[in-house]
Formats: sequence, C-alpha cells, structure tokens
Amino acid sequence: MFAVDTNVLLYAADKSFSEHVRCRRLLEKWRRQALPWFTTWAIVYEFLRVSTHPRVFTRPWTTREAFRFIEGVLASPSLSVLEHTSRHAAVAAQTLAEISELRGNILHDAHTAILMREHGIRRIYTRDSDFQRFPFLEVVDPLTA
Repeated sequence: MFAVDTNVLLYAADKSFSEHVRCRRLLEKWRRQALPWFTTWAIVYEFLRVSTHPRVFTRPWTTREAFRFIEGVLASPSLSVLEHTSRHAAVAAQTLAEISELRGNILHDAHTAILMREHGIRRIYTRDSDFQRFPFLEVVDPLTA
C-alpha cells in the first residue's frame, strides 16, 4: 500500500516534463495492479490548481482537461481516496506535537502525512523532500527507486 503525491501525477500528465516517461509508466503500472494505492482530495485539487496554472505549465490545461486526467486516474480499480475518520483530530494533534516547526506551506504535506498515518499507510511516492520531515513515512522518489 502506498500513496501518490501531486508531483508524480503532474509529471505523468504532462509530456513537457523530463520526468514524464518514468512517472507515466509507473502510473500506468499502478492503474493495472491489484495492490491498493491511494491519493487524497487535497492532492487532486492541488493537481488541478497546478496543471491549470500558466506559470507552471508551458501550455496550461483547461480545468476540463485536467479533471479528465484525474477522472482517468480515479477510475483505477485499486485506487482509493483517503478520507478523514473520527480519529483525524487525534492523529493530527499527535503528529503536530511530535514534529516541531510545522507551519506555512508544509501544512499541506502534513495533511497528506496525517491522513496516511490515520489509515496505516507508510509509503509515499513523491519528489517532494519535505515529506522526509515525517519519520513515520517511507518517502520514495519514483525517479531513483
């Protein structure tokens, strides 16, 4: 079981990134496998925000194009979107108490890490080194794995 972060989805989606081929192959492999894998709604919305942003993509996607890509990903039989449970506040409080100086932009990543912890998922595929701040996660860079 593992989660996939926004940047891996972005690289898999856009051919202009040098990381595209490797990340697209991984995404297609995950879509065909029986092993469960996960994302979050926050990651989905971050994908939509970034893929439609003119300062990130050479040719930003329309919201419709970006959501069509996400619909294809969400159609994967073994993919689930992590949701908050009744334990979310307790897991968040524990994590925020254990890891000092979580503030600003890293709180988006903290939300993902907390959801993963809440559901017992340890591995995340990402190129974002900020996830190294969470000792309960195994961070896998898909380009070096």
